[in-house]
Amino acid sequence: MSLENISCQKSFGGWHKRYRHRSEVLGCDMVFAVYLPPQAEQGGKLPVLYWLSGLTCTDENFMQKAGAMRMAAELGLIIVAPDTSPRGPDVPGDPDGAWDFGLGAGFYLNATQEPWSRHYRMHDYVVQELPALVEAHFPTSDKRGISGHSMGGHGALVCALRNPGRYLSVSAFSPINNPIDCPWGQKAFSRYLGEDRSKWREWDACALIAEAYEKLPLLVDQGDRDDFLATQLKPEALQQAAKLAGHPLTLRLQPGYDHSYFFIASFIDDHLQHHARALGV
Repeated sequence: MSLENISCQKSFGGWHKRYRHRSEVLGCDMVFAVYLPPQAEQGGKLPVLYWLSGLTCTDENFMQKAGAMRMAAELGLIIVAPDTSPRGPDVPGDPDGAWDFGLGAGFYLNATQEPWSRHYRMHDYVVQELPALVEAHFPTSDKRGISGHSMGGHGALVCALRNPGRYLSVSAFSPINNPIDCPWGQKAFSRYLGEDRSKWREWDACALIAEAYEKLPLLVDQGDRDDFLATQLKPEALQQAAKLAGHPLTLRLQPGYDHSYFFIASFIDDHLQHHARALGV
C-alpha cells in the first residue's frame, strides 16, 4: 500500500511527518502522523506508541500541542497518531450537524448499523490496518503501546482489552471510562451499534476489564477540574471495575487540571516513560 507524504518537519533531531493513504477498511483516504526520533536513522527497529485523540480532533492536535517529541527523541520511541474517524465526501456525519458523533467522532469501534457500518470501522483500522502499514514503511519493531485522550482514552483501553498480546503497554488521559452509562457513549453506541445494549458491552472498558485475562497495568490521569468529569468520564466506574477484576490500575486524580492539552502536556513525560519501560527502551 502506497503512502503520500504531505508534510515533514524536523523536531528534536527527528522528523514529524504526515501521510495520506487509501484505507480499504474504512473505504476512504486517511491521514496519519508519525514522529520518527533520531534513532530511526541509526538502523534497527524501534517500538511504537499509538496515540488516539478525542472528539473533534485530528492527528494534528497531539503532535502540535502535547509536547511529546522531546521525550520520545530521548527514549527512541516512534509515535503514530491516526485521525479520529473516516473522512471524505462519501462518509456520513451527524445528521443533526453535531460535533459529538460522526466525523471526528468514530469512537474507535466497528459500526454494525447503516449507514455507518460501511466506513466507521476505526477499531480494525487502528488495531490491524494502520500498524501493518506503519510496520511495512518505517523502522518499527513489533513492540506496541497505545494511549489516548477522552474518546481516544476510551479507544486505547478498549483496543488493549479486546486484543490480548497485541500491545505491551496502555495508558489514558481523561478517558470515557464507561460509555454505556454516559451521554456521549449512549448517543454514539445507539447509532453505530443499534439499540441492543448487550452489544454495547463489547466496546466498554468497564465491561471488558471484568473478562480480561491479560492484565496489562493501566495508567490513567484525570484532572479534577475537568468539566466532563462527573457526567461523561466517570473514572470511579473504571476504578471499581478494575478492583473487582484484580486488574492493576494506577488512577491519578490531578488537582486543578481540566480536559485540555495543557493537562496532557503537563504529564505526557510520565506516560511516555510508562510505555518505554514496558516496551524495553
